Amino acid sequence: MNNKVMGLVLIVFGIILFVWGYDVYSSQEIEANSSIPPLRAWVGMVGGAIKLFVGVLKLKSKS
Repeated sequence: MNNKVMGLVLIVFGIILFVWGYDVYSSQEIEANSSIPPLRAWVGMVGGAIKLFVGVLKLKSKS
C-alpha cells in the first residue's frame, strides 16, 4: 500500500514539474533572450519525466 501511495505522489509531482518546465520552455522569455531554452526548463521537463517514470514503476511493483 505504501508503494502505491508513493507512486501516485511521484506521478502527480512529475506531471506538475513537467508542465512547469514545458511552460518555461514555451514562454516568450526564451524568444526575447535567445533561441536556447534555459536550464530550468530542461531540468523541469527531464525531472518531471523521471519522477513520472519512477511513479509508474512504483505503482506496478508487487510489494
